[in-house]
Amino acid sequence: FVKNLKLKRKIKIFQKYCIPNPVIGGFIFSILSLILMEFNIVQFKFDTTLQTFFMIMFFTSVGFNASLSLLKKGGYKVFLFLFVSVLLIIFQNVVAVALGKIMGINPLIALMTGSTPMTGGHGTSTAIAESLNIDFAKSVAIASATFGLIAGSIMGPSISKSLINKYGLKGKEKFEGYDIENIDIHELNDERFAKAFFILLLCMSFGTFLNMGLKMIGLNLPVYIGPMLIAVIIRNISDYAYDELPLKEIQVLENISLNLFLSIALISLKLWELSSLALPLFVLLAAQCVLSYLFIRYITFNVMGRNYDAAIISAGHIGFGMGATPNALANMKSVEEIYGDSKLAFLVVPIVGALFIDFFNVSIITIFIEIFR
Repeated sequence: FVKNLKLKRKIKIFQKYCIPNPVIGGFIFSILSLILMEFNIVQFKFDTTLQTFFMIMFFTSVGFNASLSLLKKGGYKVFLFLFVSVLLIIFQNVVAVALGKIMGINPLIALMTGSTPMTGGHGTSTAIAESLNIDFAKSVAIASATFGLIAGSIMGPSISKSLINKYGLKGKEKFEGYDIENIDIHELNDERFAKAFFILLLCMSFGTFLNMGLKMIGLNLPVYIGPMLIAVIIRNISDYAYDELPLKEIQVLENISLNLFLSIALISLKLWELSSLALPLFVLLAAQCVLSYLFIRYITFNVMGRNYDAAIISAGHIGFGMGATPNALANMKSVEEIYGDSKLAFLVVPIVGALFIDFFNVSIITIFIEIFR
């Protein structure tokens, strides 16, 4: 990871498009693996036991973000934005499956260009693809997620600026930035960290039994669904009972498990599998770009109020609707620095993009998978 960080600092395009460190290192290794295989020098085989463990831990951590009380505190604008974000997820999957059917592509493979990589990013797309156990799925999902990161970062600011200029929208003249005085900061300690780790392990254990029970009644869901649902239940019971959970430490473990899971998954990526899907993949991804532009330009902007805040939120929506929350924040900040501050955008987008959208996205993807499996 240290070497990845140094490489990210030296190559500006990695910083500009917020490419995650594991993705940089994983793709470099995958390209090296491709070259070595093409020249018949060596071909690698990997044990993915730890990959599955860290994948389940990541999704269990995601479940702890789904707090109903926090959603209520964000106000009706958060509910509105969550609604349009979920609606985009559905449209992304419908477009992917419909176009895939026209081109004769397995609908499960086509789904790997829908909300799985677009709204989900590298973490969700890799995990979902792994659970399908279908040839090409992981390669398509990861390639699509990388494309989405770049496309979302390019399209976001331009959509926002065009809306601002067209309707003569104005923000505050002075960019005030973040109110760091109200940010809750506490030092991580080993006791809370250990507590967070064992809470995640317990959720993963009970989630396994939940999956077994669901399977007995005919619901054969991905392995991460049970642990994630258990985490959601514990989080909301804790909120209701005012029992403090080590949420900061759980968030750290979420980032650690995601980085380790992505690193292991990406070094085993088979880039040569993409050659036969190059043209269909291009068509499917181009369709996602058109869909995202039209949806955010005419639905997100209008639903969120047709004002300056809505224009900034639109930049953020396309950032995580085609990439990840860091891209959304980068999009909004780049527009704000020119046109002015929008505190509402920096409240609404992170709450939905960082806390809730992954849970809804995974749930909707799972439904689509069960329909077309």
